[in-house]
Amino acid sequence: MKGTYIGEFEELVLLTVGLLYNDAYGLAITDELEKKTGRNITISSAHKALVRLETKGYLKSNMGGATDERGGRKKRLYQLTIAGKQVLNHSKELRNSMWNSIPKMVWEKEGI
Repeated sequence: MKGTYIGEFEELVLLTVGLLYNDAYGLAITDELEKKTGRNITISSAHKALVRLETKGYLKSNMGGATDERGGRKKRLYQLTIAGKQVLNHSKELRNSMWNSIPKMVWEKEGI
């Protein structure tokens, strides 16, 4: 899949959108990323990644209904596209292949 490279943060955002499924919106994605990674994630960095991933065709979004708990405001909900699922699968396969290629003796050395 030449030309489908994504960075680590973009990969984490895509994985989080998949994890949250029908409830993947900006704040929920940010909160889940913080919970899973232990990192401090700003809503603006998550939003920039979401826009970038949608531009690349890996996500699609639509406006959800307004709710009282949000003061009548709508929220933008994100979903993985087929291309988004493919890039995640490619990334997983590449990582697994590389992990499986590390010689066993690397892990058996002292100090590791």
